[in-house]
Amino acid sequence: DNFKGKTVTKLSYEGYVPMAEKELRKICVEANEKFPSVAKIAAVHILGDCPVSEASVILCASSPHRKDAIFCVEFLIDELKARVPVWKRESYKEGDGESVWKENIEWFNGKHRRIMVKVTEDKE
Repeated sequence: DNFKGKTVTKLSYEGYVPMAEKELRKICVEANEKFPSVAKIAAVHILGDCPVSEASVILCASSPHRKDAIFCVEFLIDELKARVPVWKRESYKEGDGESVWKENIEWFNGKHRRIMVKVTEDKE
């Protein structure tokens, strides 16, 4: 509900629907090929206004193997954010209702890039 010290009051999503639907279907097919034990996949991204505390993306995968389903959902969200043409507008309480369009961090100059962060634990 905040970004860089500003209170987010509203989220709005816009997208190019024909391309978004086509790309989302392609991602689901790729996920099914990559994780063949996954029996069912569901993927939805809201368009229009979304309350700040509500989910804007719902992804589901069913599999007899828990890890396959979890990795499949991880693949789906990473690819969705990198490839599906949906844009988010954040409105803020500060600055007379200032708002800004935001691109996904996975996009860079129109090209897909993965952002990987290595997490290490100190062992004593």
